Amino acid sequence: MKFIRLVLSNFKRHKLRTILTILSIAVAFILFCYLGAIRQAFSMGVSLAGANRLIVQHKVSLIQPLPQSYEAQIEQIAGIEDATEAAWFGGIYKDERNNFAQIAIDPPEFLVTYPEFILKPAEKEAFLRTKTGAIAGRSLANKFKWKVGDKIPIQATFLRPKVGNTWTFDLVGIYDGLHDETDTTTFYFRHDYLDENRQWGKGLTGWYYIRIKDPAHAEQIAKAVDAKFANSPAETKTDTEKAFMRGFAEQMGNIGAIVTAVLSAVFFTILLVAGNTMAQAVRERTGELGVLKAIGFSDVQVLVFVLAESLLLAVIGGAIGIGLGWLFVSRGDPTGGALPIFFFPAKDLAIGIAMVIILGLVTGAMPALQALRLNAVDALRRE
Repeated sequence: MKFIRLVLSNFKRHKLRTILTILSIAVAFILFCYLGAIRQAFSMGVSLAGANRLIVQHKVSLIQPLPQSYEAQIEQIAGIEDATEAAWFGGIYKDERNNFAQIAIDPPEFLVTYPEFILKPAEKEAFLRTKTGAIAGRSLANKFKWKVGDKIPIQATFLRPKVGNTWTFDLVGIYDGLHDETDTTTFYFRHDYLDENRQWGKGLTGWYYIRIKDPAHAEQIAKAVDAKFANSPAETKTDTEKAFMRGFAEQMGNIGAIVTAVLSAVFFTILLVAGNTMAQAVRERTGELGVLKAIGFSDVQVLVFVLAESLLLAVIGGAIGIGLGWLFVSRGDPTGGALPIFFFPAKDLAIGIAMVIILGLVTGAMPALQALRLNAVDALRRE
């Protein structure tokens, strides 16, 4: 108890400096929380991608269509359990600024392929039964205040209906994600409704989701799919879902490397600030440390005393920063929709705690070694 009071007594010497140092550490770890959430958002669910899922797209580009006849041919390839079609819609809901993904799917096969999308049984049944039915992710429904039973009008941009220019969907379900990383900002509707009512493009789709039996054979199966359609008018490019998601995310640049570089610069800057604070505190208290040694404190005890001050300073600042950062991030996407997946990952919390401890030990190491080597007689003379 006396040891703790002795450690805390130094913080009262220069209260403003102590407060500013703690705040600088706190700000750094608030930024750390935001950077972790942003990095997670730009990964676009890469870590959650199913190992047993492949995605088949046109070899040239994802926006190039594929024939719907490919589905039956893909399902004949050894090692494939099922293939299901999907197509990008790209319509406008009320205002051009309302940007969200709209994808046409085959509900029975899609919901089996993606069990992480959770629907109530009655809503799932309604989706399978209703030709004009659609489902929306919880985040998307909350954003527009949609509820089950609403009619959702979406204006066509290139996939125009046979009559007029607006597609009307019946919202029959709102899905939740099995994991925090599951994207709940997408609008799914039935591919057969699209096929029956569009002016052009009948017989075409955007890409295929494939469910395979053994993830260990994913590479061979991907090669087999692409070989089957080689030299055809619509050649394919097949990737694991993880590779596909990573490639899609990296279209925005190597966000992970950018975030790491920024975080490293911030951490190094705070390291210098906190280290300088502790070094200055030790220099100011040379005489006091000499007295401690003179009255019987060992070199190791003085070293531990200085390290404890540094560690406590880092822990207080880090705890405040991580706590506030988690609180701010938990309020959701600050961009209003540009980052559909936005949360502070648990693994980053563990990393943050480790960084707090490392910060405290590293910044206190040099002053502690100075205190360890300090001669009591010389310290008292200097005082």
